[in-house]
Formats: sequence, structure tokens, C-alpha cells
Amino acid sequence: MFLLQENIPTHVPEIKMEPEGSYVQDDPHVRLMMAGSTLRKVKSRSWKKQRHFRLLEDGLTIWYKSRWAGKGHSTFSVMDVEVVREGHQSEVMLSIAEEFPAELCFTLVFHGRQGNLDLVADSPEEAQAWIQGVRKLIHKAQTMDEQERQDQWVRDWFQKADKNKDGKMNFKEVKKLLKMMNVEMNEDNALHLFTMADKCESGSLEIEQFVHFYQMLTQRDEVWKVFQDYSGDGERLTLEELETFLRLEQGEGDQSSQHAQQLIQRYEPSETAVKESSMSLEGFQMYLCSQEGSVFNPALLELQQDMNQPLSHYFISSSHNTYLLEDQLRGQSSLEAYIQALKRGCRCVEVDCWDGSDGEPVVYHGHTLTSKILFRDIISTLKEYAFKVSDFPVIVSLENHCGVEQQTVMATHLRQILGEMLLTAPLDGQIPHMLPSPQELRGKILLKAKKIGGLETHLDETLTDEVSDEDETANGDAESPSAEDPPAETTNKKSKLSRELSDLVVYCKSVHFHGFEHARSQAKCYEMSSFSESKAKKLAKDAGSEFVRCNARQLCRTYPSGLRTDSSNYNPQDMWNVGCQIVALNFQTAGLEMDLNDGRFRQNGCCGYVLKPDFMRDADSSFSPDRPEDRPGYKPARLSIQVISAQQLPKVNQKEGSIVDPLVRVEIYGVPQDQTKEETGHINNNGFNPVWNETLNFIVHSPELALVRFVVEDHDKTSRNDFIGQFTLPFTCIQPGYRHIHLLSKDGTAIPPSSVFVNVSVSELT
Repeated sequence: MFLLQENIPTHVPEIKMEPEGSYVQDDPHVRLMMAGSTLRKVKSRSWKKQRHFRLLEDGLTIWYKSRWAGKGHSTFSVMDVEVVREGHQSEVMLSIAEEFPAELCFTLVFHGRQGNLDLVADSPEEAQAWIQGVRKLIHKAQTMDEQERQDQWVRDWFQKADKNKDGKMNFKEVKKLLKMMNVEMNEDNALHLFTMADKCESGSLEIEQFVHFYQMLTQRDEVWKVFQDYSGDGERLTLEELETFLRLEQGEGDQSSQHAQQLIQRYEPSETAVKESSMSLEGFQMYLCSQEGSVFNPALLELQQDMNQPLSHYFISSSHNTYLLEDQLRGQSSLEAYIQALKRGCRCVEVDCWDGSDGEPVVYHGHTLTSKILFRDIISTLKEYAFKVSDFPVIVSLENHCGVEQQTVMATHLRQILGEMLLTAPLDGQIPHMLPSPQELRGKILLKAKKIGGLETHLDETLTDEVSDEDETANGDAESPSAEDPPAETTNKKSKLSRELSDLVVYCKSVHFHGFEHARSQAKCYEMSSFSESKAKKLAKDAGSEFVRCNARQLCRTYPSGLRTDSSNYNPQDMWNVGCQIVALNFQTAGLEMDLNDGRFRQNGCCGYVLKPDFMRDADSSFSPDRPEDRPGYKPARLSIQVISAQQLPKVNQKEGSIVDPLVRVEIYGVPQDQTKEETGHINNNGFNPVWNETLNFIVHSPELALVRFVVEDHDKTSRNDFIGQFTLPFTCIQPGYRHIHLLSKDGTAIPPSSVFVNVSVSELT
């Protein structure tokens, strides 16, 4: 999941450098990794090639190359690896299981959307050395404190810059380092700092001297100025001065006194200052760069919402065509796509089922060249991964194209594989008047599909097994260019359902939408409709407040147009504005829309469920997204963001000598009146420590629904700006005051230590 990661402070007085690799060289597994191994890299049953792998001296970088590929090589960081799987625990490994025994095989799984690395060792001992070694290194990287992160960061830069590996850096190497660090610096200034750090006057810097050079380079005047505003003597903040800062600037009120003491204990590097209950500039900067100094209120990262309300009262993180890793015409169908979506907190996955040639149902994007996977393998994957990051219910949205015989096979797989996990009857045996809550359904998998009759007629054996396939087929995609029949021909078509499969549908019966009047007078709480993006947008535009009221009682699902064959996404905010719960997106496609989804669901423990605002949970609500000012309790907010500076932005153009020209844009997503954006000017040639000091102002009419997205781009006069990083969060999760925004990559993964320093003010509009 994508919780905020603590940034690395850039101003620490004493950096104690451990002997190089002291931790890693003590461990026999890691020693073997540093010596290197020849492993088979496997991409498919037919692509298996030997590569030489070894762990570099920094204890974090794994280097590998072909034995025949000359100078070409690749590297990746252990910090990019999420987990190591042993044996045949990926589709690729399962495909070669007969050729290579499980004890030789392991898989490195990366954060974000990066594909797995499947490897085969020559012996079980070598495989175990790599499996255990990488696990230890991941643990080490995850448990580093602020000081150790800083040490590692400095050591990394030193090693990158020390091209001839002599443990020293001359001025020429330092100049190259500055380019690598994304900073354009006056050569005289750089030489001045270099000379100051070169205490021995040897013309080169060793590691300790480089640390001193680095500290001078990373002096942050903008933080020093804030510190000076509250420090009586300019050297430290007393406990009282820190309390005053927390109360006046950080909006902490009565709790500032106790919190000030905790912050000193947590972030102050000087033991003397801790004893005196004071904070140095270094400790102050460490606090501001920590998660507690983040723009996202850390208390709201925890599971803290009421989880006892009906399912229809929550936004639910939902995936479309979950089986796909790429586009919808030729893309690969994969179990890994389900694992990745579930790891991101997804709580509603889609399964498109078709008759398989050997009696086993298969899943793929029908009438296209996408590859096929077995339905039973998906259900086994769900059993293993459904509740690893959240134990709240998972909904399986079944798009069923199978004949009755293979539908019955599906029902058998669901029952046998999932067992007690599968919800097969109403919780208390009663016909529900409202949907159960996420709390009541913890650890359960629910099937969303068509059903013969309703819960009331569950035991009526006289019911026919035919159900109507209305124009948009309750479950299908009427906009799909590959649909088997044009919509006009499907209007009164009947399809046969397997009684066994139908009986597994409890709280999520797919029905055709007959209009809001019918939904209000006739619909059952366990019935739900699916809408293509264009149908949902039209309903939202024509009858927004009715849509909100309907979604207070029943679930509804929206999905991308079938014309989006490239797996692009629509803006989910338009659907959330009218209370749609299951707003299905192509999780495999990075970009703005998934940033918004990640931002919406980053709160509440990343559990995949977020409680809708109270005015969207009332079946008699008068709220309309087009007229937010008409609802009772309307309280617009004023948001003011002073964009102060940025730190260590990544390079987007790897050409030597290329430096970014960054700008910061703040975008608001919410009801139509709130959709807006403002941006700073750009700073020429400085991605290392650009300073703007520009203030952007917004009025937000429905703060409870709004998302705020911070974007950093590399300005380009002649073409589209290049993306550098972003961070998105709900308006209600913003911490006011001096805050750091810890940037994420396009893929949604952390890119420490890149951040933007801001001063945020939130007030009621009077």
C-alpha cells in the first residue's frame, strides 16, 4: 500500500558513518550475494537466460548483467523490492515447475506496477542465500531510523560520484555529482564549498569531508527563517517556544504542550538539547521532514472511521477488467493483476468468464486477443490475497458469458476453494431491509452477479432459470466495440442461469436500472445496477440529487467505456460526487485517475472503504453536486497554500548536464464548482533546492468531497511539461501549517527524499 513514507532530513550536525557495509558483511547469506552468483532469469517457458547477479558494497543495490553483453548491465535497489516469494509462486514459475524444482526457484516482487523478477539458482543453498539475504536487506531498509536513512543517502551519493572507486572525490567528480543531484551551481561557489570541506588541502574529499560538503550544500535557509521567527536566541527552540510554534503555526491548540516534548524526544539529535528540553535547527528540520510534519494528518492514516453503517454508505475501492496487465485488445491476462489490485487496497474485482474448451471456465476480455487464465486459478488467488492488506469484504463482480454447465463448475469452484470465506446466505437468515456493514462482513467474499428471483424467493423451486438480458444487460458493457450482439438485439433476450451459481448471490444482485422512480418504490436494498461512464454522467447531470438519494440505499457500479481499449480511465470524482460506491477503474493504468483513487483511499487504514459524507448517506438528502450551497450545513472553506520550496527532485531527462526547471501546480477535484487549478512560475535549472515563495488561493464549496493534488513538473517552452512527481489527498486530511509533501512517482510509489515544502492555511469562508 501507499502510505506516506518519512522523508530523509537534509540537515544533520553529525553523521556517524558506519564502516562500509558493516551490517551486511556480518551475514553469510549477504556475503554470498556480494560475492555474486549466476542465476537464470526467466520470463516465460521459452525465455530463460543466465545472468550474473551481485550485491554492491552499499548493501542496497543489486547489479546484474549477461556474461556476453560487454559493458551493458542493469541495477535495482532492494528498497524497490516488496517481498520475496519462494518456489513456484508466480505464473512464470508455475509454467516451468516440471523443469526446475521449487527449492531452486524464487520471485522478487517489486512495489508499484513493475513486473516480477523470476530467478532460478543452481543449488537449493544458493537459492536460500538469495531468498534470506534479500529478506534481511528489505527488513534493514524498512527499519532504518532517520539517522540511518541519512547515512545511507549520503553514502549512496558518494559512491555514485566516486567513478574511479578510490574512496576520494576530486573537484571534477564533485561537479559531476552536482549535475547528478539535479543542481546547477556557480562553479566558483561550488569550488568555495569544496575548499572549505577539504580540510587536509589534498585536492580531494574523503567520505567524512564529503559529509561536511553535503551539509553545507543542503543548508535550507527557508527552514532556518521559520526557526528564527520562534527562537529567542537563534540557536535553539525552548520547550515553550516550540509549543508556541505548534499552537500558532501548526494549529495544534491544547495538545501542543505534550506534543512539543514528544517531538524533542523523537527528532532532536543532540542529547544535551534533549536533557534541556530544547530543539536545535537540525531537530526542527528532522521533525518538519518526518511523517508528523507531513501535509497528510497521520491520525487519519489509521483505521478510524465508523465501519458499522450499511455498505451503500461507503466509497469502495474498485477495479475494472482486473485480470488485465495492459490494454484490452492484446494485453496479457494475469493472476498477478489481481494480486497487485488487492495489494493496493482494492475491494471489488472483476471477472469476465467464458466457456473453456475443456469444460473449465476461462477469464479474458471476450472477442479480443487478450490471453486466457483459468477461473479456478483466480479464485485460488483471491483466497490467498483477498485479506492480506484489509479484512473488510471483497466483492467479486462476475461478468458471466458461460453456458449453464460451466456456470455450475464456477459455483463448485467458488464453494470448494473459498469455503467459509464465501458468503452464501443472509447473515442472520432474514430478508434485509438495509445492507449489512463492512464490519459485519469482515473476512467475507461476496458475489455480484445476476440471480434467479430474489432473496424472498430463494426456496421457490417453481421459478424458471431464465433471467432477462435487458439492453445494458445489468452486468455487461453496452459501449464495448467487441460486444457479441448490438444492444438493440439484446433488449428482450433471455439467458439461462445455473441455479447453483444464482444461489451464491446474496447482497449484490445485478439488475437493470429502470429509473429512479422505480428504484425508490420497487427496488430491494440488495439489488444493484451497473452504469457505463457515459450513462452515469448523463444521470448525474440530469438528476444529480436523485442519484445521491438512490445511492444512499443501494449499491451501484460504474465502469469505463468499452471504447477505452487502451485501458485508460475516466475521472472517478464525477461518480463520487453523486455517491456511486463502486467506481471501477483500470488499476493497471497509472495517471491522474489512479492518483485520485489512491488519494481517496489512502485514509482510514488503506482498508478500501471510506465513509461517504453524512449528506450522501441520507435517503432524503437534498444535496446536488451542481448546487452544493443549497444543502443544510453548507460550509465552504478557504484554502491558502504558500509553495515555499522543493528538495531533491528526481531528474526526468537522464541526458548528462540536463537539469529540471520545476513548477508546482495545485489541483482541486470535487463538485463542478470546485474543479480548479493554480500553479507557480518555474525555476530555471534547479531540481535540488528551488525556492518559489508563491501563494495559491482556493475556495472549496464541498470540502467533504474534495481532493487536493500537488503536481511538480519540468517546465518546457516548446513541448508538454514532463511529470516529476505528485501527491494527492482528501481535503479533510490536510494538516495546516508548515508541511512537507512527500512526492510519489507516476506509478504511485515513494521517491524519497523528494518533497515540496509548503505553508497551508484552512479557514471557513465567511
